[in-house]
Amino acid sequence: MREWREPVSILLVEDSRTDARLFQEMLAESDSPQFILHHATNLAESIGFLEQNEPDVMLLDMGLPDATGMEGVRRLRLGFPNVPLIVWTGLADESAGISAVKQGAQDYLVKGQADRAMVVRSIRYAIERHHNDSGTLADGGRFSLALEAANDGLWDWNLATDLMFFSTRWKAMLGLSEEAVSSSPKEWFERVHPDDQERLKHELDQHLSGQAPRFEMEHRVRHTDGAYRWVVSRGLAVRDAGGKAVRVAGSQTDITSHRLTIERLRDDAFHDALTGLPNRPLLLDRLGRAVKRLKRYDRYHFSLLFLDIDRFKVVNDSLGHLAGDELLVAIARKLTGCVRATDTVARLGGDEFAILLEDLGDVNISKSVADRILEQLRNPIELEGKPVFATASIGIVMGSHRYDRPEDVLRDADTAMYRAKSQGRNCYQIFQQEMHDGALLRLELENDLRRAVERYEFRVAYQPIMNLRTGNVAGFEALVRWYRPDCGVVFPADFLPVAEETGVIITVDRLVLHEACREFRAWQKQYPPDTPLRLSVNFSAHQFRQADLVEVTDRIMSETGFDPRNLAIEITESAYLEDPDSLTAVMKALKDRGIHLHVDDFGVGYSSLSYLRRFPIDAVKIDRSFINRVDQAESSDSLEIVRAVVALAKSLKIDVVAEGVEREEQKKYLQDLDCPYAQGYLFAKPLDPDNAKAFLAANLKVTQPV
Repeated sequence: MREWREPVSILLVEDSRTDARLFQEMLAESDSPQFILHHATNLAESIGFLEQNEPDVMLLDMGLPDATGMEGVRRLRLGFPNVPLIVWTGLADESAGISAVKQGAQDYLVKGQADRAMVVRSIRYAIERHHNDSGTLADGGRFSLALEAANDGLWDWNLATDLMFFSTRWKAMLGLSEEAVSSSPKEWFERVHPDDQERLKHELDQHLSGQAPRFEMEHRVRHTDGAYRWVVSRGLAVRDAGGKAVRVAGSQTDITSHRLTIERLRDDAFHDALTGLPNRPLLLDRLGRAVKRLKRYDRYHFSLLFLDIDRFKVVNDSLGHLAGDELLVAIARKLTGCVRATDTVARLGGDEFAILLEDLGDVNISKSVADRILEQLRNPIELEGKPVFATASIGIVMGSHRYDRPEDVLRDADTAMYRAKSQGRNCYQIFQQEMHDGALLRLELENDLRRAVERYEFRVAYQPIMNLRTGNVAGFEALVRWYRPDCGVVFPADFLPVAEETGVIITVDRLVLHEACREFRAWQKQYPPDTPLRLSVNFSAHQFRQADLVEVTDRIMSETGFDPRNLAIEITESAYLEDPDSLTAVMKALKDRGIHLHVDDFGVGYSSLSYLRRFPIDAVKIDRSFINRVDQAESSDSLEIVRAVVALAKSLKIDVVAEGVEREEQKKYLQDLDCPYAQGYLFAKPLDPDNAKAFLAANLKVTQPV
């Protein structure tokens, strides 16, 4: 017969040294009581120890190399019945832990779920239960020996007399005085929260009838201040010789602060810290429930709206991130005000939001909500004393039986949102299956583009630029072509937009520059050194944002032996808007090396006289959309635009290149305006290197280049 004493001697039978070390560290954190830990790594080693020593309690891992499952429990209970046994099991084997208790173990602990307090309680509990099972608990003895040190409230219920003892600590936990509590079990049960009473009685009945090895339950109990406290109640029955429960004694532990902490952590885990809205995991959870409900109930409908704030980066870059955060919070309030309380508004991250609309009687409600959101966003939001206007692109997906996973619904809503952006922003689009098919094709294109860079599948074509005054070739524009293995030549219009969005364009631009300079340099060697031919190469706006652009250009010039004075770099007007100060510095560095700078597609973007004055531009290229209509009767606007550009260029002393010249009438009109240079199918289509070289050979008499 054993008594509770300190220090407590423990034998841990555990083959994992990591788990054993963690267990030792857990016990070391305890202020009371003191523990002495002995460690055996297998069953044979533990038996050898037990033959020479009698610890207060032993903990057995059920996954030992020489005894798995119930085998170790049976051998230790048979050989050493006087030592209380606790089973130490993995989460997946919790049912095995319960079986072990039925086989004679006093308790079980689940790895990964047991904290220090739980381990200490289990050790005390095992020792006391061993006393109970051995008939050594005195008639007046309760769990005070085991639990008073753990600061728990104690109770003892005599089932024969239906009288109940409540310790001073149990009463104080609920704000009760000694005199305020009688010996009736109603003092406990009637204070339990109504929603927990039935389950509490069920759990007690399960243990008293022998169907559960012990009683343990978390529930709410009313304090004298009227609020409910969360507690965990544990108990163990004392049985007569026939196995009938004659009394049950146990403890009550206040876990209110623990529950509040858990609920707060759970709330933090499923809500956005900035806006307080549900986050992506919580949205996916609710969306998953909606998908399942739709499959069960024919009359249930839902839809998902995916929102992205248009040009949100402009606010962040101009007003700062704090202002950007304020804008997101304000938008979150607007979105919440546009839907019902039963709907879910979530922030997915960045400037992306989603709205789950449930129990829809009419699918048109989704459109109405989208219209309401767009209307609300038209009202300015004041940030730092300045009115800020925000718009949104919205994708809508209607719930459908074809969905099995919430992620697929979110994906399709995202796809529809991008379609709305491509349609000009500040609008919504409803998902159609062809959008998904297009997204798959785009993904395939993105992957193939990246592989194309690695496999050098890009080739350079050359289109001549002609001097309209002399009729001779003045230079060539280098144009990229992608030779995709499975479908042949892919033209720039079909892949450059994707290359720009993915950033692959940076590598493509540099490959084209290197290859064109290398090839052009070889042609120059075949002609007199003073032949003033010029090579034009396009650079994307992304390229001008690269910090190493000038350094890379210098390296390519050096590697290919190309004279930078024979190079013209073409840039679109849109690049001017993003960071004009940085662009000016880069342009100056390129000009210092003798490189010429041309504005491509002039007239279709953000054309401004101030750009031409601010930046060191050598030439502008008139977009083909204007040239294509100059010889048509109804094209007076195009005629005037071309005439104005040529006149403007002359006044600023910069050159002009007309793109897309296809007919003699267009050429004649340009010559009448004294436009110096042109390119287009009238002169030659983009040529492969061999044909470009032959074209050059046929035009040996060259003139001053553009």
